[in-house]
Amino acid sequence: MPKLNQRMKEIFEKQMPVVLATATKDGLPNVVPINAKKILDDETILISDQYFDKTLKNFNDNPRAAITFWDGLEGYQIKGTITIETSGERFEKTAKWIQEVGEASNLPLRSKGAVILRITDIYNVAPGPNAGKRIE
Repeated sequence: MPKLNQRMKEIFEKQMPVVLATATKDGLPNVVPINAKKILDDETILISDQYFDKTLKNFNDNPRAAITFWDGLEGYQIKGTITIETSGERFEKTAKWIQEVGEASNLPLRSKGAVILRITDIYNVAPGPNAGKRIE
């Protein structure tokens, strides 16, 4: 399995928003901006679901997704498999985190689920000879 390196982590954490892509089981794409995101480890990303509608349906029908993020001309695309947690310790921590973010920004935010993306592939999206190449 490919793993996030330190530079990828720095860019991911700095980039607001990142872009999350899903697709229906028939392949119709859906792309949304994501700010409520965390790196759990070198192979796992957490995304909080506050407003997912089409995205959530896509996760249920086709549990694969891609995230892209960048800093200037340097960028990456991560592909992975999705699971959704709506109870348990990780969900409770996510719900508390989102509630605190909402209170700090005076927004009525509530997490409906902790979306866990397990990384299966990482690609370079920077222009040049390595654009689109898989990173091992």
